[in-house]
This record gives sequence, structure tokens and C-alpha cells, in this order.
Amino acid sequence: MAKGSQLKQLKSALDQAGLTHQPQTGKKRKRAAPTERDKEKKAERLREIQQKLNPFDVKVTKLKHDVGGRKIIGTTGRPAQSKQAGIEQRKKTLLKEYEEKDRSGGIVDRRFGENDPTMTPEERMLERFTRERQRASKGAAFNLEDEDELTHYGQSLSKLDDFDNVGLGLDDDDDDEGQMDRRTVEKSHFGGFGDDGQEEEDEDEPERKKSKAEVMAEVIAKSKEHKMMRQTQQEEDENLRHQLDQDLDSIRSLLFAAPPAEATAELSNTAQGSASASTGPSPDDDKEYDQYVRELALDRRAKPKDRTKTEDELALEEKEALEKAERRRLKRMRGEETDDEDGPPGKRKQARPRGGDDLDDDFYENDAWAGLGEGLGEDAAMAASGDEDEGSEEADEDEDEESEETSQVGSDDEGSEDEEGESVADEFESAEEDSGEEDGEAGESEALVQSSRKHRNRTGGVVKELPYTFPCPETHDKFLEIVEDVDDQDIPTVVKRIRALHHPSLADDNKFKLQRLNTVLIEHILYIASPPTPRFTLLSSLVPHLAALTKTYPIQSAEAFVDKLNLMNKNLKRGLSKGPTEADAKTWPGLSELSLLRVIGQLWPTSDMHHPVISPARLLMGSYLGLCRVRSVQDIASGLFLCTLFMHYEKLSKRFVPEATNFLVNTVLHLAPHSYQDTTSVPGDFPLQDFRTAQTLSLAIEVKKAKKLSTHKPDLGRYLSEGVLGEQAKVDLLGVSLELLRKFADMYKGLEGFVELYTPIQTVLGSIRSGSLPADLATRLQALQETLGRLLKFALQGRHPLRLQAHKPIPIPTYVPKFEHTTSNYLRNRDPDHERNEAAKVRAQYKQERKGAIRELRKDARFLAAEQQKKQKEKDHAYNDRMKRVFGSLESERAEEKAMEREKSKEKRRAGRK
Repeated sequence: MAKGSQLKQLKSALDQAGLTHQPQTGKKRKRAAPTERDKEKKAERLREIQQKLNPFDVKVTKLKHDVGGRKIIGTTGRPAQSKQAGIEQRKKTLLKEYEEKDRSGGIVDRRFGENDPTMTPEERMLERFTRERQRASKGAAFNLEDEDELTHYGQSLSKLDDFDNVGLGLDDDDDDEGQMDRRTVEKSHFGGFGDDGQEEEDEDEPERKKSKAEVMAEVIAKSKEHKMMRQTQQEEDENLRHQLDQDLDSIRSLLFAAPPAEATAELSNTAQGSASASTGPSPDDDKEYDQYVRELALDRRAKPKDRTKTEDELALEEKEALEKAERRRLKRMRGEETDDEDGPPGKRKQARPRGGDDLDDDFYENDAWAGLGEGLGEDAAMAASGDEDEGSEEADEDEDEESEETSQVGSDDEGSEDEEGESVADEFESAEEDSGEEDGEAGESEALVQSSRKHRNRTGGVVKELPYTFPCPETHDKFLEIVEDVDDQDIPTVVKRIRALHHPSLADDNKFKLQRLNTVLIEHILYIASPPTPRFTLLSSLVPHLAALTKTYPIQSAEAFVDKLNLMNKNLKRGLSKGPTEADAKTWPGLSELSLLRVIGQLWPTSDMHHPVISPARLLMGSYLGLCRVRSVQDIASGLFLCTLFMHYEKLSKRFVPEATNFLVNTVLHLAPHSYQDTTSVPGDFPLQDFRTAQTLSLAIEVKKAKKLSTHKPDLGRYLSEGVLGEQAKVDLLGVSLELLRKFADMYKGLEGFVELYTPIQTVLGSIRSGSLPADLATRLQALQETLGRLLKFALQGRHPLRLQAHKPIPIPTYVPKFEHTTSNYLRNRDPDHERNEAAKVRAQYKQERKGAIRELRKDARFLAAEQQKKQKEKDHAYNDRMKRVFGSLESERAEEKAMEREKSKEKRRAGRK
């Protein structure tokens, strides 16, 4: 091929192929028209020239080492042709599927036997006719007219519809006399008017094809025959069933009849006479069988159970039951008769009249009724039987743990009513909740619960019947009005009935009522826990109801608790502003505050790092222990209870609380006799603000009085209510301090600084004069010292000095070259292990196939995207053409309109000139 531009190369190739036609100058004879063969040769030459001129159509892979005689597949390729072939293939397959993706339709022939090539047309017609008759007979199952049959001389006419069996016989047998065949009837009776020659010709011809009328006649005959057979079978089944029913009486008599004596004797003689004969059934077996049969006969049938009701249905049912019981109670209170509302009116169960021969053993005058409860006694039993609210068991377990750990909250309802107790009671009852100072640090402390009612002394009077319906209180005062004449043991029942009557599913505004009830219960817990007569039993019974409301409405409950915590923090600031060492400064929390903190620990998760209620409570308790100064034994009791709450709060998270540890060490130094005279002699870095001050010198235990005492569980209610406490209270509080130190040591033994924290504590405990303490307290101190020594020993053994990081030794680099014994790729990639080699081959094949599949999927996606784009372009082009036509028509109309307007204006101007 000549060199030069593409045009020159094309012209040169065409000249060499003889495809160029030079203009003819002279007069020559015209050539004949080219044949089809010449056209194909010319097209083949043009394709060859095109392929030679376009070097990009052929892709050649250059071999690194070309060896002669080898045929390597894939050295040359035609990417353009391959791409075009792939596009054509996708147009035939993928494009068809894409176009028919959302199409559904077509006609499916579901006629019976249409797709069965083995059935003849007659069989198909017969089966279709049978199906149609069966379908028509379904609607006439109870039509008595269909069962009637016409008879002639006792024979059914349905059997005589077909005249196949009527006519002259074909032979001379006696059995067939008087019978005629179909051919005789057709030829002689109805079709016998033809000539004899034609009849002879018909006899020689084969049997003709049946007409449609004949086929239908046969179909009708067969269907009637099948119907007759079904009726006969049904009658036989009915007769057999009737016979079985009659024979059942004899079988039943055999089941329940006793065996005759003669048969039994004969059977026994036969059994004794023959050794090889099998023994018959004994009378005992028959009795057992008869007894079993009678039990089966008398066994009650299982009744269907009611479905499980939803929570809304249960709430509505409980509300209706309470309202019904309240109506009955009101009727009994007014002296009216209480009929059974569930049964028919006027059919009450009358009590049996008492007779003269009665022995007074079954006479009971109280007419019981099937309601929720009868009066106050059953209400109390129902309240004590258990509550379905979640969290009650956990609350009871927490109460038990608290009583076992330390400082048990006393349950005595009777306390001293001295001047100090009355003043504390006035603080929590009569003070106003909003004093007008938001964050002020001056002024009197505010009460946590605002109530216009005083504590009432309950006297055992006449027990009134407890109502069943109560309004939902919006304030604490209204709640006090509701429970004014209700015993403490019945208040949980009142709360339970209020919650049942105002379930959220019964009304839209019940949700807001229960949210206000949650706040009312929090205030009532503070109210009943305040001195001088705290009622901790009632508090424990109200906690499950508060837990259920808190779980249902957590946000509103959290806001109510945080409000109380803010008020407690405000009171703490006001007490500290007066002076933490002043006697009249109310800094330490009282019974109500401690009860609230205890309830918070029961209702909310205490192990969370950040919690909207627990985090403020922990900060507030830390502020109490870190900022308040010890002035009396009551302060120590309050602080020890806070340490107990910290133990409960951090039981799972085991976070370190330095305020609790510092307060416990200070408590031991305040109460126990020791040899330290000033703060510099005390080991450790504990803050000792109140060490041997004027207020704390009188808190030390007197050795002579305390020597004869023994430790008991402290009563917090009594300690915080009484003004002056004796040596017994100091001994009890010292025992609680030692026990808390042991529990905190067991909880903090995994800390890194446990040795530095508890080594000075062990030294302080060793300086206490145990001989001046009671015997059981000295024993407890000795056990604590041994426990701390063992824990410190283990902590020291677990420590190791710092050392360099151990690592694998770095090998010396080698410069010896790595030789390959073979250069063949086949041998190089071959693994001596056969299984591993096969697995490697499978992995390589999988990798190759996966790459190929991904490549094909990408090509398919590009092809579909191109097709979608092409269709979108066609839609846009059609839309543009349509809009152009519309705009063109509008423009032409507008142009005509303007032309008309111009003509009109011209005519007006002409008319004006005239």
C-alpha cells in the first residue's frame, strides 16, 4: 500500500482493487449489468480495504519472546467488532427483557383437555359436558324436583331414551327375539325409502363418522348411566349405615354386660385342663375396662378459653368493676338491697332459713357477694396480696439490702415530740415552697412539699368501708383530703384504684391526670417521711406505684424529681450562707430529703455516666458530704446514710467517691478513742476541718459507759428526730462506719491507687484503742484491719516495676541471594501439596470469573443507561416538536389576528377621512 495520507492510501487501494471507473472517451459498447456475485465480491474488497486503512480496529499484543512454531491465542484482537457484537447481543436479549419488564398479559387457554394431545375431540366434549352438569348440579342440591323420575309400567323413562336396545335381532337367538338394530330402524322405518341397489352399496362401504347429534345423544346416555350408578351406590351406603346403627345396641350390651358364671367356670376348667392353651381374660380386667369406659363417658369436654385481653380492655374491665363495687357499697350504706347486677333482676340467692334441728355448724349470717372486696378488711388483704406494677420486687430487694448493709430506716410511727422535733416538723410542713428567691443564698430554707395540713394522730376508731371510686387529685392537698379517713395500709389500694379509674386508654386527658398524680405521690412521700412521725412502711408500699408511673411518663417524672433536687440545693446554699458551723444553719439533709434520695436510687439507673436525675443527685450528695460541717450526732447519722446511698449508687459502676471515704475517716476520728492530738499527726491527706473542734469534742465515745454496750442496727428515724443521743447511738454509728469502710475497700480494691488510699486508713484504724471499745466492736475493728491488710498485700503483689517493652528480637539481615531452581511458570506456581494446589486453582478461577462477571454487569449497566438516555431524548424531541407545532399554530393565528386588526384600523382611518 502506498504511503501518504489516508486519502492517497484509499485511492491507491481502490485502483489496485479495480474498483475505480475511468471515464470512457470513445464510443464503446455498453457493459452488461453487474450480477449478484459481482456485487458481493466488490463489497468484500471494500471491507478488506477498510480494515487495512483503520489500524485501530486491530489490537496486537506484542510478545516479549517470540518463538517460532507457536500458536498463541489472544495476541491479536478486534475490540471494535467485539464491542459491536456485544451491543447486538444485548439488543437481542437484555433490551427485550428491559422493554417487557413491566408488561403482563396474554391469553391462557384453560379449557379442559385443550392442551392434552392424548384426548380425542369426542372425549374433550364429553368431559366438558360432564363438568358443566356437575357445576350446574351444585346449586340444586336441595331441589326435590330433580330427583323425580318419570316411569312407564314401573320402569324409568330415563333408561328408555336411547333406542339402541329396541329393534329386530341380527341373529336367530331366542334371547334376542323382538329386537331391532339401529340400521334396521334407520333404513326400514325412517330412512327406508331408497332403492335396494343403493342399500347394497352402503353395506359394502365402511361405517360413516357420527354426527354431532349422535355424539351428544351418547354423551347424555352415559351421563344418565353414571347418575344412576351414583344413586344406587348412595342407597347401598345408606342401607349399610342403617344396619350398623341397629347392630350398635348389641355391641353396647356386650360392653356393659357382666360375664355369665357358667362361661367363666367353663373357661377356668378349660384353662386348667390344657397346659398349652392360653388363659382367658380375668374378671378383674373386665372391671377395670368397664370402669375406664365409664370414666370416658363421664369425662367433661374441654371448653374453649377466652382470648387474651389487651391492656386497654383489662383497664376498662377493672374500671367497670370498681364502679360497680362502689354502687353496691353506696347501696349498702343507704340500707338498700344489693341485687346481683350480672344476673337477672329479682333472682338473688336466698339464704337457707334456720331450722330447729340446726347444729350451728353451717350457719353464716353474712351474705357474701362476688365483688372485688367486702369492706375494708378485704381491701387490705387485696392490697397486701401483691401489686402487678413492675419494679415492686426490686424495691423490696433494695430495702432488704439497705437494712442489711447499714443504718436501717426505722419503721416506728411513734416518735418523740420535743421542741427540736417540732421545729423540724414545722420546717417541712408549714414553710412556703416559693419564697421569691431563685438562686439567693440568704433567707430561710424552703419546704420540699407545700401542705396546709398538719400530721394527724391516728386513733383506732370505727373502721369505715373503703370507697371504690376516687377522683384523680391535682394537688397534694386534694390527695390528703381523699386519704384523710383512710388507714395507711389502705392508701396503696386507693392509689391503685385511682390509676385503674384513670387509665390513659379510657380518656384523652387521663394521661395528664396521671402525670400530675406522679408529682403528688413524690410530694406525699416527702410528707410522710418528715418528722416527728415518719411512716416508712407506707413509703415502701407507695414506691411500686411511683415506679410504674415513672416508667410510663419518664420525662415528667424526671422534671418533678429535678425540681425537688434544685430546691434541696437552694436550701443547702442558704444554710451555708448562714455559716456551716452555726447551730441554727440547716445544712445536712433531713428524713424527707434522705428518703427522696433513696427513692431516686430505686427508680432510676444509677450506673449511667450522665443521667438527668442521677447526676444531679450524686452532685448534691457529694456537696452535702464535702461542704457541710459536723456539729452533732444527728449530722453524723445523716452523713452515714449518704455514704450508704453512695454505696448503693456505685455498686455497679464502682466509681470512686472521695467525699464518702473522707467522711468515714472523719467519723472514725470523731467517735473512736485514738492517740492523735492535731491534724499534722494524722497520716494521709484527708481534709480534717472538724478534727477536735469545740463541736466535735463532745462526740467521742465515753469509755466507761460504752464498755458495757453492744452494737445494734441504728434507727435513723429516731436519731434524726431526737435532740440528744446517748452512747448507744455513738457505738452503733461507729460500727456502721467500720462496716462501710470494709464495703468500700472491697469495691475499690481494683483501683490503681488503692494502696495509696487505704494505707493511711489502715494506720488510722491501728491507732484506735480497741480496749476501750465494746467487745463486739473491737472484734469488728480487728477483722477490718485483717481484711485491709490482705487486700493491700494483694494489691502490692499485683504491681510490677516499669520495664522496657518486650518485643521480638530483630534478626540480622542476610545478603545471600535467593536462587530459583526452575524458571517454568507452571512449576513455579505448582504447590507440592495437591489439595492446597487445587484450592489455589479454584480461588484463581473464582477471582477470574468474578472479574468477568463484574465487567459484564458494568457493560450491561452502561448499555441500559444509553438506552434510557436514548428514549429520554426521543421523548424530549417529540415534546419539542409538539410544542413547536403548538407555538407555530398560535403564532399563525396571532399573525392573522394582527392582520385583521390592521385592516380594521385602516378602514377606520379611511372612514374618518371621508
